[in-house]
Amino acid sequence: MILRAYTREDSPVIAGWVKNEEELYRWSADRYGFFPLLPYSIDENYIPQLKTGRFIPLTGIDEEGKPVGHLIIRYPNENDDSSVRFGFVIVDPGIRGKGYGRELLKLAIGYVKDNLTATRIDLGVFVNNPKARRCYESVGFTEYGAHIIDTPFGPWDCIDMEMYI
Repeated sequence: MILRAYTREDSPVIAGWVKNEEELYRWSADRYGFFPLLPYSIDENYIPQLKTGRFIPLTGIDEEGKPVGHLIIRYPNENDDSSVRFGFVIVDPGIRGKGYGRELLKLAIGYVKDNLTATRIDLGVFVNNPKARRCYESVGFTEYGAHIIDTPFGPWDCIDMEMYI
């Protein structure tokens, strides 16, 4: 897998990986609020954020150039470049459980080390997504806090995780 800049053409592929409303909320928390995602919903969500220069969407592709994973890196604090946040981490459901998520995260961590000045990365994962949590732990993320997010399915516990690089 290699990591490349997200393109508009990735949007319908990624949207197709989200099979139901519960998966949508596990993936995006409350950032979309509607299901199903339309083919270019992701791209439309990203356009205003890209203009800030503090939002970096990336896509993992296989040896044939096919998207197999995706995530975003963003600066959560306007005047602080020391910390970034990973979000919208997703892998093609047809290949989950085969190490692609771990590889995607390792590549993204390498991207931060090689291209940004941040020394801390954080992310959130819902308690009802234990496979994702184990994946994050496998690359070095550790729990540092928790909060609750209201979803259409009721309140979900979210674990905050971080790593220092």
